[in-house]
Amino acid sequence: MLSNKEIICPNNLLNAAHKKKGVKAGIVNAGKPLPMLSAQDAVNENLIEPIFIGNKEEIIKCAEDLKWDISGYEIIHEPTENNTAPIAAKLASKGKIKIIVKGHIHTDILMKEVLKREYNLLGKSRLSHIWHMTLDKEDKPLIITDGALNVLPNVKTKLHIIKNVINFSNRIGINKPKIALLSATEEVLDSVPSSKEADELTKLAKKENLNADVFGPLAFDNSISKKSAAIKGIKNEVAGMADVLLVPSVETGNALVKMLIYFCGACAAGVVVGGNVPIVITSRSDEAQARLASIAAAVVALD
Repeated sequence: MLSNKEIICPNNLLNAAHKKKGVKAGIVNAGKPLPMLSAQDAVNENLIEPIFIGNKEEIIKCAEDLKWDISGYEIIHEPTENNTAPIAAKLASKGKIKIIVKGHIHTDILMKEVLKREYNLLGKSRLSHIWHMTLDKEDKPLIITDGALNVLPNVKTKLHIIKNVINFSNRIGINKPKIALLSATEEVLDSVPSSKEADELTKLAKKENLNADVFGPLAFDNSISKKSAAIKGIKNEVAGMADVLLVPSVETGNALVKMLIYFCGACAAGVVVGGNVPIVITSRSDEAQARLASIAAAVVALD
């Protein structure tokens, strides 16, 4: 059942990111093969100008293994993994880097540092995570949010997540995204709290006149399949045509994304948005092409 398909970074993300050239990026704890390879790929695509943070010897060794001359780029030597996050946060707070890219460091260590108010990296919106999912180079994306950051968001937080994903969708050319509010059912049931929240969010989105078609609750099948929606008699602008799936919990989003990766060979570009600096928090096991796509997504998300 596991896919052997090669993961491919999609052109739509690269094309959007190419509008911004050589963005300063801090690679946090960079001295491992995959973070260095993805940074090299992003440099070759003229997306970023990296500042490497981590053990200088390991960084240089990885670059040599890649036959990559990094003599023209800054390296900030910090041999202790957990001490690399404060360096990146300080650089971002001073405007010396515009995006933060997670290397070989735990996500919670990095995010805990970035969230400290002393760095002034938090914007007016709540931070949220976006997965930009594609199967092929020219594939139309399916966006999943939030599958990595907000564990069990309430209605207020979900409204922030919706606004963040509308902004990101606009940046990749989806002018009025169709956002499905995912639940286990398309019915509003007292026994399914996510369905009640989805119904409330649908009404709130209309009240706030958001530049998106927002509807829920919808189950996964009738969010993405016109046939399923038609069989169940669901008629609205979103059913069967969703650009975005807003998931009810981090477990739902995480499982859905991982299934698309491992069963379908999807390229998952992940980025944290809503703050003053986009943050790439890929998994340590992510392929280099997915890491490149995530860096492209962060460049796209940059104001």
